[in-house]
Amino acid sequence: MDLPGPIHDFLLIFLGLGLIVGALGVVFLPNPIFAAFSLGLVFVCISLFYLLANSPFVAAAQLLIYVGAVNVLILFAVMFLNGSEYYKEFFLLTVGDGITSVVCTSIFVLLLTIILDTSWYGIIWTTRTNQILEQDLISNGQEIGIHLATDFFIPFEFISIILLIALIGAITMARQ
Repeated sequence: MDLPGPIHDFLLIFLGLGLIVGALGVVFLPNPIFAAFSLGLVFVCISLFYLLANSPFVAAAQLLIYVGAVNVLILFAVMFLNGSEYYKEFFLLTVGDGITSVVCTSIFVLLLTIILDTSWYGIIWTTRTNQILEQDLISNGQEIGIHLATDFFIPFEFISIILLIALIGAITMARQ
């Protein structure tokens, strides 16, 4: 999107605050339904970030897949669970919580190291003033597929493994 600088900066700050508030809601809200709605807010803010970065295809895919499918599935799964299970006994820290915090902290440190070591000056944000033709959409989709299958294969598979672990955890919680 070709927006003036102050408006673009305001939208970035506004979406960043929405992203942070939604993420904190997912983590700290005791009601799982409200946490799922906060997750929907996070997904919508990420989609709007893609729109600001001139990636309408990725923004539409984010909305359709994550907000339209994954978040609705999470909401239905949470609504089928018994709500009284979450409030029975509350232990401050268990072994699983310790393992989870170690894994999450190590992933956070790894991502922070990668972000700080990356040369961000080589990234060029380009904008188009003309309309995107249908052939451009097809070539952009093909380029995204090629990048996912070559350059971003390991992160793509890493995300799929994380989603598989989350699905197994949801099934385990539902069976209890």
